[in-house]
Amino acid sequence: MNLRPLLIGLVAGQRSMTPLAAVALAARSGSLARDNGAPAVIGKRSAAIAASALAIGEMLGDKMRSAPDRTVPPGLAARLFAGGIAGAALAPRSSRASAAALGAAGAILGGYAGLALRKRAMRRFGQTRSGLAEDLLTLAATTLILREGPKRRTPSVQREVVNPPSA
Repeated sequence: MNLRPLLIGLVAGQRSMTPLAAVALAARSGSLARDNGAPAVIGKRSAAIAASALAIGEMLGDKMRSAPDRTVPPGLAARLFAGGIAGAALAPRSSRASAAALGAAGAILGGYAGLALRKRAMRRFGQTRSGLAEDLLTLAATTLILREGPKRRTPSVQREVVNPPSA
């Protein structure tokens, strides 16, 4: 069973746009599996630029006192969308629906759990420091999740030595 869609969804619960930007950039660079379940638009240059700009804006905005909780309806909707798309991108096309559902479910779970943890961290460390720590954890988790999957590879010729010469 592929847990990557659920894991990327959990990350989308923290920062909705970071996983979306990461899969868009991975699609652009060709490092997603060839038969991934993401919509074709995710690999477009404009999608990668837009998702990256939104991710940066989200990280900056999160440190503001006026930033709404991630569990308000628009925040949850963004997490559902991003978690679903990112989840589908990390699964084969044949299981895109279940991967998108796992990604979306992970995003909701991650959103509520992350908010509870963040509120505790804010009481102890303040909004900016706790937000920066969350940013770093989100970036690290996203990187690890994307790194651990199948990669698109160009065909290469490999020679197999069946009976190596004895020395």
